[in-house]
Amino acid sequence: MYGWIWRHLPGPVALRVVEALVLVAAVVALLMFVVFPWLEPMLPFNDVSVQ
Repeated sequence: MYGWIWRHLPGPVALRVVEALVLVAAVVALLMFVVFPWLEPMLPFNDVSVQ
C-alpha cells in the first residue's frame, strides 16, 4: 500500500517526502480532531468507579 502511494505522488524524491509528510500529518489531524472525539464517548474507559 505504501509503495502504491509513493509511486503515485508527483515530483522528485524531495517533493515526494514533503508530500508524504503532509499526508501523514493530515491523517493524524483527522484522527485527533474528528475520529477520536467521536469515538471517545463509546469507549468503556470512563467508568472508573471502584465496586
